[in-house]
Amino acid sequence: MSVFYDKFLRHNEGQGLKGNSTHYCPGCGHGLAHKYLAEAIEELGIQDNTILVSPVGCSVFAYYYFDVGNTQAAHGRAAAVALGHKLSNPEANVISYQGDGDLASIGLAETVSAAQLGAPITVIFINNAIYGMTGGQMAPTTLMGQQTATSPEGRSLFNGMPMRMAELIAQLEGPIYVERVALFDAKNRRLAKKAIKKAVQNQVENRGYSFVEVLAECPTHLKMSPEDTEKWVKECMVPIFPLGVKKDLKPEPWFIKNEPSYEPATFLKAVGATSEAPVRNCDGFPTHLNIADISLKLAGSGGDGAQTAAMLIAKAAINEGFDATHIPSYGPESRGGTSYADVHVAKDEVLNPASPHPDILIAFNAPSLTKFGPTVKKGGTIIYDSSIVKETPAGLDPSVKLVGVPFTEIAVDLGKAVVKNIVALGALQAATSIFPKDTLIGAVRQMLKDKCALIPLNEEAYAWGIKAAEALVK
Repeated sequence: MSVFYDKFLRHNEGQGLKGNSTHYCPGCGHGLAHKYLAEAIEELGIQDNTILVSPVGCSVFAYYYFDVGNTQAAHGRAAAVALGHKLSNPEANVISYQGDGDLASIGLAETVSAAQLGAPITVIFINNAIYGMTGGQMAPTTLMGQQTATSPEGRSLFNGMPMRMAELIAQLEGPIYVERVALFDAKNRRLAKKAIKKAVQNQVENRGYSFVEVLAECPTHLKMSPEDTEKWVKECMVPIFPLGVKKDLKPEPWFIKNEPSYEPATFLKAVGATSEAPVRNCDGFPTHLNIADISLKLAGSGGDGAQTAAMLIAKAAINEGFDATHIPSYGPESRGGTSYADVHVAKDEVLNPASPHPDILIAFNAPSLTKFGPTVKKGGTIIYDSSIVKETPAGLDPSVKLVGVPFTEIAVDLGKAVVKNIVALGALQAATSIFPKDTLIGAVRQMLKDKCALIPLNEEAYAWGIKAAEALVK
């Protein structure tokens, strides 16, 4: 059985000659690299157990050609996706097929991290010294003096030196096999085929991470004939990127990993959850706030507890059987910097987790109220810490309900300023009736189940938040 599909459906639904032609330009090195990879998969008998990861770049349409498991990865993220496949399905043979812009530029961190980890995946790296798919821009491997769309006068020292990825990967402890090969003549093609097969075989034998760099031709962006491009690779690229084996170890097979369990009980235990159904207090979705999807924003300084409060709102909503999301955004400082969170509570499904125009804003300080107050929807609600915010800013819509509750003052009177976010949750409940009173405090108790001594203080803070807000909204 051929590893390639009988028809390539990308062009004209696979009709006629287009059904057997790839999207690669004449003379492109990808075609030969594909051929040798397909032959290795077939010779090793692993077609039905292979996953090919192809990210953004000229290889992006590999799934039209290879009759194996295929995954498309975001630009630069192929190594991370490949590791995900390998760790979730250890018996699979996972091959990450990447270009130089993808692997050595936007994906450099993932490339190095995956290599250092050393898990047995196979990386095929196509180095044609250019961004091929996106218009011929300078790549990390572009040669000194080489003209590209973004270095029209040639790469200079101001652009840095070309990156030698095979040498970089070889010096890491994780990889066991690293080789650089080329495609410009028959001898080197044989060596390329042999190297690719060896890199895949190392994975089949669970020996470790393998990396093969392939110097490939790109006649289109070099503006040369295929023959002249082969000569350019030989005469210009090879002196900068020397061919040969950079590292070759043969450790004993070690990657023998039990397949992960997807049983619900195992998952619940791993995340510290239980299979017990939560108590539900809602009679229905709080449509008085929004018919199907309530958006909230919680904002303050780092350390105000906005993120914890946001998470508790989302957990409370899930306990009630609704869909909910919590998207945090932090400032540069862990304490004192800006911090806000977007929360959605939906009757059926959250379609967009962002809250650029929230129904409800909880502001823990004046800058947060000034920044996000004007974004609250007409008829919405703003709940703010009146012990910190002494004056409300101009520009707030007159239809928006303002509820100032002294979160910090109440919390300090209770003996712990850190519970001001729980005071805020009580104020949220009283000011909006988003959930019954027992719902939010139930999520707090759930969070503190291993710190039971803290529950009474938090219950008191919640109750005082409700009491303070009720006095204002009546």
